[in-house]
Amino acid sequence: MKRAVLSHACRIALLAGLAAAAPALAQTVKKGPAVTADTAATAEDTAKDAQPAATEATAGEAGKDTPAVEPSGGLTVLERMGADLPDLPKEKPFTGKIDEAYGAFQRGRYLTAMDLALPRAQLGDPAAQTLVAEILDRGLGVKRDRDQAMFWYEQAANGGDPTGMFKYAVLLMEHSRSKEDRKKADELMKKSADLGNASAQFNYAQVLVADNPGDKGLRAALPYYEKSAEQGIADAQYALSQIYLNLKDLPEEKTKRAREWLLRAARAGYDTAQLDLGMWLVNGTAGERDYEAGFNWMKRAAEGGNAVAQSKLAQLYIHAIGTKSDPIQAAKWFVLARRAGLNDPSLEDFYLGLTEAQQKAAIDAANKYRSGS
Repeated sequence: MKRAVLSHACRIALLAGLAAAAPALAQTVKKGPAVTADTAATAEDTAKDAQPAATEATAGEAGKDTPAVEPSGGLTVLERMGADLPDLPKEKPFTGKIDEAYGAFQRGRYLTAMDLALPRAQLGDPAAQTLVAEILDRGLGVKRDRDQAMFWYEQAANGGDPTGMFKYAVLLMEHSRSKEDRKKADELMKKSADLGNASAQFNYAQVLVADNPGDKGLRAALPYYEKSAEQGIADAQYALSQIYLNLKDLPEEKTKRAREWLLRAARAGYDTAQLDLGMWLVNGTAGERDYEAGFNWMKRAAEGGNAVAQSKLAQLYIHAIGTKSDPIQAAKWFVLARRAGLNDPSLEDFYLGLTEAQQKAAIDAANKYRSGS
């Protein structure tokens, strides 16, 4: 049986950034399996790399008598005030090592990235090994090969790359059936988390909660949730809001921040956080009531496809909470939630109490919304 953490691990794995800094190359060559390029992607990537830089047309190119168009030479605000313009700050030279392979990856030139990273990976560069594994794992410009990806993630993990550790731990959790591999995955996840990988911090917190149900697990996991939340992982921000609200005997400075963390997760687009924030604002949970803001967050979650939020939004329209009473809109959101598989008996009674014209208008509105017209 897969552990409860896997659903979160899979979701967060896409968020983990690849390390740009490349350590010194080791001397041991790790050839690894062969890499098969996708033919169409090869042509496209080659075309991108061969594309010349754009050049600017001269002012008189369209016609000899056409006057050149110059930029405005008007005065700036500081000049109008009679003040000297401040000197530009001195440019700080970049002294680090440029990772051309990762730069190509960021620009979508995956075959170029592979060509640049693979020789370094074979020489033992952990960051390059993670990059090669990522390309293979996702099938970016090459044939997807999870076995090759796992090989290179393992090399990167052994070489000390935090992202490689995290990704290899995730694959072990997904595919392993032995207790030894699960134990190894937990150890790698913790090591990556302790080295500062935000996604590993969240997932290791999930491991601690799964292994230690109740308050004990939550208290052990709390520092990892906090570190991950501070680095912007929305899942961790949401988890932190729930822990700060419900875990007893926490310092007041933490409990006061429960709504703040929920707001951060909601702003990041986490629909469950948007739903909860709407409810917290309407009910006055962890702060003052704000019906209008609560309605707006509930509507945002509903429009994002959250069926529970759609059902709750219908209730807000019925009872005119944060908005004007609107039976057609209420019925529309009820219909959408019901189509998504969520049926509320109280909303069903409300809907059946509408006139046939109102029901038809609600269904038409729901159909129009679903079609995007």
